[in-house]
Amino acid sequence: MTTALTTVPGRALHYVFKIGDRAKNAFFFRDILGMQILRHEEFKEGCDAECNGPYDNRWSKTMVGYGPESSHFVIELTYNYGVKSYEMGNDFGGVTIHSSEIVRRATEHSYPISKVNDGHLLTSPDGYRFHVLDKPLPTINPDPVQSVELLVTDLAASRQYWQELLKMQVLEEQDQSLLLSYGEQQASLRLTRLDEPLNRAKAYGRIAFAVPSSIQPPLHEAVKAVNGTILKPLITLDTPGKATVSVLILADPDGHEICFVDEEGFTQLSQVEPDGSQRLDKYIAKDPFQEGNENVGKA
Repeated sequence: MTTALTTVPGRALHYVFKIGDRAKNAFFFRDILGMQILRHEEFKEGCDAECNGPYDNRWSKTMVGYGPESSHFVIELTYNYGVKSYEMGNDFGGVTIHSSEIVRRATEHSYPISKVNDGHLLTSPDGYRFHVLDKPLPTINPDPVQSVELLVTDLAASRQYWQELLKMQVLEEQDQSLLLSYGEQQASLRLTRLDEPLNRAKAYGRIAFAVPSSIQPPLHEAVKAVNGTILKPLITLDTPGKATVSVLILADPDGHEICFVDEEGFTQLSQVEPDGSQRLDKYIAKDPFQEGNENVGKA
């Protein structure tokens, strides 16, 4: 018998971006945002959990962030060989970063940046927004990545899903938005109401959380009991030469994809690779689809 779900001891891990040019993104995330390449992985075929989207081809995953995934919220850059761009929707609001250095680096490199409200706005090479606030890092959560924003069409329905079903805590509530989290010492999720039809297009992402493996079955049953969307039932995923993890992929009322991965396996899988940056550069240099390479188009 499956135990009833009363709480979810979750940990926010990362958000997935599909990218079309690894060289441009490596420059943006390393030289402009100042993040580290934490690990880089190559795959010969599509992911069973559609980690790389609905593409059954060679692809790569690059994790970037301000520190280890065990203590920081990071970005997963998913690259499908041969796919140059993705249609952007209006489902993703942006990533909020607290930093006093990003504006300086952007200015030094003549990277486009604009002043907005109490901070600055940068857009990645693929169109993903980053809100930069020149504020000191909170003592309780010293990770520069403070929150991720998703746009929703019905705030009440979203609250019921994320708070009542997935057991996230509401940290802040406004007329048009909610700020939720699984704990104050980690990045939070902001849900903001959209006053127009939501379009996830082709560039849609996925947010990931780690939970103890014992939580995954009752979470699956809880979502199933309310006829929630289960994109992928609990399955295992292999990464060549690394730990196997179990994942449960859900979708909220607006179709935002949510991955719950087992903490035990993910802790082993997500170890920082000292040569991650060099490995990424190596694969960029020999990518037959990379703009600027001599062998472009010869795949």
